[in-house]
Amino acid sequence: MRSVLIAAGFGLIISILLTPLAIRAFRRQGLGQEIRDDGPESHLSKKGTPTMGGTVIVGATVGGYFAAHLFLMSRPGWGFTATGLMLLFLMVGMGTVGFLDDYLKIRHRRSLGLNKTAKLVGQLLVGVAFAVMAINFPNTDGVTPASTFVSYVRDMAPFALGAVGFVILAYLFIAGFSNAVNLTDGLDGLAAGSSAMVFASYVFISFWQFTHDCANELIIGCYTARDPLDVTLIAAAGMGACLGFLWWNTSPARIFMGDTGSLALGGLISGLAIVTRTELLLVVLGGLFVAVTLSVVIQVAFFRATRRRVFRMAPLHHHFEKKGWQEPTIVIRFWIIAMVLALVGLSTLKLR
Repeated sequence: MRSVLIAAGFGLIISILLTPLAIRAFRRQGLGQEIRDDGPESHLSKKGTPTMGGTVIVGATVGGYFAAHLFLMSRPGWGFTATGLMLLFLMVGMGTVGFLDDYLKIRHRRSLGLNKTAKLVGQLLVGVAFAVMAINFPNTDGVTPASTFVSYVRDMAPFALGAVGFVILAYLFIAGFSNAVNLTDGLDGLAAGSSAMVFASYVFISFWQFTHDCANELIIGCYTARDPLDVTLIAAAGMGACLGFLWWNTSPARIFMGDTGSLALGGLISGLAIVTRTELLLVVLGGLFVAVTLSVVIQVAFFRATRRRVFRMAPLHHHFEKKGWQEPTIVIRFWIIAMVLALVGLSTLKLR
């Protein structure tokens, strides 16, 4: 348990201390956010705010994870694991795609960076590489980081996908949630705070799996998961990194995470779901991200069919801005929704 606190604590400290340094450095380099012309008028004042703060979130998560392992090095048998390193690969890889997107936005001084094809190709390469590795590298008990079964709180035996089916589903899952967090990152602190709640859920889930691991004690209700403690460390480090960044990202934000942060966070969240065998449960735990994405899908589909709009503006949080809600009000209420959904998801885990 102490190692989990170390991971979370170092993630928080690194993030909260490095973010102001990043703000000054990015401001000197002119790395300011470009604002979409058709967005809410209140966002025009945010133009020029330093962006690419996601580099700090990624660095703090990696730093928190390695700091926890420095503590664990004194214990025999507790080294780096394939699952932990794969999750870091997924986060850093998705963050790199986002970094390229942010860099092109700043370089060309427009709110569009990588085109859709280039972004999807980047997500495809990282997502597929992670999925392929995740169904390899078995431990001494033959357990791989991921399973080829569809899972809710554990594998659903009748729903076997096979290797190819799993890789396709994992890619869609990773790309879907990374883009969902990206869409949610439209108000100060919204994506960082909501992501912290999902990470907190996975700290509980993976640590519960660690204490009820079938490899340690074969009892009713035990879990078959590879390296659950290492997964806990990464989830804790990610939670701490988001909370530290949130200190500087709440309204009025002094820095934005950019696509660097949102794609990295979405990738890591989906990776945590895959290695803990809780893919379908993430739809509940991350229900806010799902709702925001659905608002865009509904808006586009309805407009193409009828030339009319369901929402005043999509994604969903901008609809409430157009209705006159203040930004902090929207963020806090969405945080409450995210917290309730996380608690609902955890309660279903406990009931199962």
